[in-house]
Amino acid sequence: MSSDAPVGARPPAGKTFFGHPRALSTLFLTEMWERFSFYGMRAILVLYLTAAVADGGLGIGESTANAVYGTYNAMVYLMALPGGWIADRLIGARRSVLWGGVVIAAGHYVMAIPTGWSVFAGMTLIVLGTGLLKPNISTMVGDLYERDSPRRDAGFSIFYMGINLGAFIAPLITGFLGEKINWHLGFGAAAVGMTFGVLQYVAGRRNLGDAGARPADPLLGADRRRALTRAGIAVGVLALALLVLLVAGWFTVDTVVNLLAVLTVLVTVGYFARILTDREISDTERLRMKAYVWLFVFAAAFWLIYDQAGSVLNIFAADRTDRNVGGFTFPASWLQSVNPILIIIGAPLAAWLWLKLGHRVSTPTKFAVGLVLNGLSFVLMAAAARAAVGGDLVSPWWLVAVYAIQVAGELSLSPVGLSATTKLAPVKYASQMLGLWFLATAVGDAVGGQVARLAQSWSQSTYFLTFGLASVLLGLAAVMFTRQIRGLMAGIH
Repeated sequence: MSSDAPVGARPPAGKTFFGHPRALSTLFLTEMWERFSFYGMRAILVLYLTAAVADGGLGIGESTANAVYGTYNAMVYLMALPGGWIADRLIGARRSVLWGGVVIAAGHYVMAIPTGWSVFAGMTLIVLGTGLLKPNISTMVGDLYERDSPRRDAGFSIFYMGINLGAFIAPLITGFLGEKINWHLGFGAAAVGMTFGVLQYVAGRRNLGDAGARPADPLLGADRRRALTRAGIAVGVLALALLVLLVAGWFTVDTVVNLLAVLTVLVTVGYFARILTDREISDTERLRMKAYVWLFVFAAAFWLIYDQAGSVLNIFAADRTDRNVGGFTFPASWLQSVNPILIIIGAPLAAWLWLKLGHRVSTPTKFAVGLVLNGLSFVLMAAAARAAVGGDLVSPWWLVAVYAIQVAGELSLSPVGLSATTKLAPVKYASQMLGLWFLATAVGDAVGGQVARLAQSWSQSTYFLTFGLASVLLGLAAVMFTRQIRGLMAGIH
């Protein structure tokens, strides 16, 4: 094993999983059930928020609901930063994944309670739990391979299949239960899924060997007490700020959403500044982090568009598409399963392609392809919106085609980005760097949630065309800077 592998990374020997370490199967199934719960709830969240009170919903306007959805996604990924820190410095990735799964399950069970307040309380727990689980399970996948192994991208692509298997099944179950029977019953199904995930993880821990067993850079003694004190102060300040908003009468959904979006961007800037100025990382690691800044910006721009599938495109599916098949109107949320099933089909092909190409196609080039394809999907969506002008219902095949293009872009960027993050990460920030990668999604979703408000004031065709062309242009710009970014990566492909 290479000397720059993450601390404690000793992949267990023995049986394999599709030619990869057996431990990958345990992590694959854990992530599958976690994504079942996450995407199952997400598929019906905006529809529940915007549904009339008489229909069991909250009756929130579409503009605010889209912003809530974007900010919720942003918070899920923002909390990956403290979640990575807890694993790196306190309890290790393995226990972080376990406790994260337990808290996520609790959040979904709270959302199943048939009251209005339960949804926001449950989402808060899910945010906290996902922050613990999401970055650290990916770190453990990275622990199974040497840092610059060509098999690493293939392993992450297989892992990505687990994500999308759960994401495919979930909307079919939660969407039917939520839209056709009761919204909170749909949320309850997501809770059961996460429970299965926790039980499977506990049963399969013997396959993991040393992966994630210990903190990469543990805090001890006075340093540990000091860090926990600072964390307590930070939580106290946040609680005080929320109390001030409540007393002043400013504690509204829109105010909280806007403040959290700003917080996400500020945390991102501050975290990059901290790593780049850390004197304990080597000059080579600092150079690689400068390359990572470029990849981060590209990824955030990608998710800004991509994750509107659950908000703007989900509402379009509910209001503008003809979903009647043989007299049965299928739930709008079922279209949320199109994306993951296409990824399930495409992920093995992507894994084979990256293994076949090896180092001949660079990571920045793959990112550029993802951005261009993502933009083209919104250009096509602009045509769909134009066809729906005047209240006409359009074929759901428009959305299927849009998702197919986005999937091709995602397979060029997302699993590759996970792998690149573990390769470019300074050893000191191993798990936290996975949190930083998910922070790209947080920034994209936070800004995207605010951008999605424009879908209510602009014509939909103008909205989709504007941001689609912007993504295409950014992708072409990324191609122009590929050589410079590869130089900063200092030998990492």
